[in-house]
Parts: sequence; C-alpha cells; structure tokens
Amino acid sequence: MTTVAPQTHTQAQAQAQTHTQAQTESAGPDPARRGAEIRRHELGAFLRSRRERIDPEQVGLPRGRRRRTPGLRREEVAQLSSVGVTWYTWLEQARPIQVSVQVLDALARTLMLDPTERAHLFQLAGAVDPTPARDCPSVTPALRTVLEQLEPLPACIQNSRYDILAYNRTFGLLLCDLDEVPREDRNCMILSYTNEEWRSTLVHLQEAQRIMAARFRAAMAGHLGEPAWKMLLKRLREQSAEFREAWDRHEVVAHRSKRKELRNRHVGRVILDQTDLWLNPEVGARMVTYAPADEESRARVEKLHALALERHGTR
Repeated sequence: MTTVAPQTHTQAQAQAQTHTQAQTESAGPDPARRGAEIRRHELGAFLRSRRERIDPEQVGLPRGRRRRTPGLRREEVAQLSSVGVTWYTWLEQARPIQVSVQVLDALARTLMLDPTERAHLFQLAGAVDPTPARDCPSVTPALRTVLEQLEPLPACIQNSRYDILAYNRTFGLLLCDLDEVPREDRNCMILSYTNEEWRSTLVHLQEAQRIMAARFRAAMAGHLGEPAWKMLLKRLREQSAEFREAWDRHEVVAHRSKRKELRNRHVGRVILDQTDLWLNPEVGARMVTYAPADEESRARVEKLHALALERHGTR
C-alpha cells in the first residue's frame, strides 16, 4: 500500500494560485487592463504625431544636414522637457510606466499643445491637469460676451475650486485690481486668505472665509484624488493659519445666493446680492453676478464701471 504525504500549506497555496491564474487566463483579459493598454498606445501615438510636426527651429534647435526624422527627435523632446531619453522612449512605446502631472505639463509646453490638445494629453494619461484655470472650455466667446453685456454689474465665471476663469471690467476693480494679480493666483480662496487688498475690501472677512472654506470642503469630497485640488489645499494650509483653523473645523455648506458688503477703495461702501448661475447640470463652473442691493450701491457700481472703462481706454 502506497502512502501519499499530505500537502503542505505552501503547496496548497501554490496550487490555488495556479488554478486562479488559469481561470483568469481562460476568462480573457481584464477589461480595465485592456482599456489602460489602449490608452497607453493612443498616448504614444499622440506624442509621436505632435513631436513630428514641430520644426527644430521652432524650439531654437539647428536643423542640421543629417536630420532624417520629421520634426523633433525623441532625445530632443526629452532634453527640452527635462526627462530621461529612455523614459520618454518607453512612453511613446506604450510601456506600462507611471507619468506625473509635472512631466505631462512639461511635455505639453515642449510640444506646443493648444488647450484642446493639452486636455487630450492629460485624459489619455489618466491624469488631471493641475492648471485648468489657464484655459477652460466652459468659457466660450459667447459667455465672454454675456459678461460684457452684464456691465455695469460686476460678474465673473468661477469653477468649483474657486478659480476665476473670466471676468468683466467692473469685477476687475471690485475686490482688488485683478488685472495685476498673476493668473495662477486668481483664485477666490487664495485671494481672501493672502491678498491684503481683497481682504480689506470684504467687510465681513472672517464670515466670508469660514463659508468659503466650508463650501470648498463640500466640493472637494468629489475630487479627493485630483492633483489640482490637493495642490490648492496644500498651498492654503502652508500660507494661511486662518485657513488651517477654518479647515480643521470640518464644516460643510451648500452653495447659495448671499449678500455681500464691500468697502471698495475706489467708490466706497457697496452692498451687493450675489447669484450663482450654473453653466452645466453638474455643480462645476458657474457665472457669479453681483446686483446692487440699494440705489446708493447702484450709483457706486456705475461709478466703478466708469473707472474700469477709463482704465481700459474704452470710454
């Protein structure tokens, strides 16, 4: 009689893993993995096509006599983007490698991508553009016309992260001289916690800060993994003790219309009723309008508009 030794735990585990792997292979490729593979190939082809359309002279490189590659070489793109040649080659070859938003931003600048191409690049890479405020597809020429037609009423377009995407001339002088603020700083959260002119204009500053922090926390629940949101939160926490205190309360509030009392340095005290007009079914980009709450405020808003027209040379 032959005695069969009992299986060890390791042997049984190995057999189970082999059985599971065989079942997975027989069931076909994982759809999610297959989708990621397709995106990688699309990303590689897209990068290659953009690279081949750029003349060396456009980026300050000599063409040379022995150049056979149309457009830029891979090593030239890598050098201009400050990434490794091998790494960039693997990216074009659809290798399964991780790519950071910083590298994608550098590639977008090197390859001179327009806003639509830049958005396509980040989408193929499965990443979120950390600087969407620079160009937003929600801000169409028609919406810019609406902003102008609302004058003398102040109005702007914001996203749910409080980036100011566009504004009319009256709004440009309402809380601070917004034209003088760098584009990357045109964010209501940043301005209300770090810009002295903006802060001094808000009569009820602390209440406004508390509500904004609570609204920002409520909105961020749907964007917890997105780099742009995390970068903004990190910056606010680093630059403002007031924000850290408000944020640590864990308050959340919904969007609502509200009254603002401002102390504008050009025209004095104005009281405005704020209304948010959503630009799509989702809670995202919105047009924010400010209607005078009384006749005195209306006269002062009209005066502010006249000053804005003088500044832009359109009076």
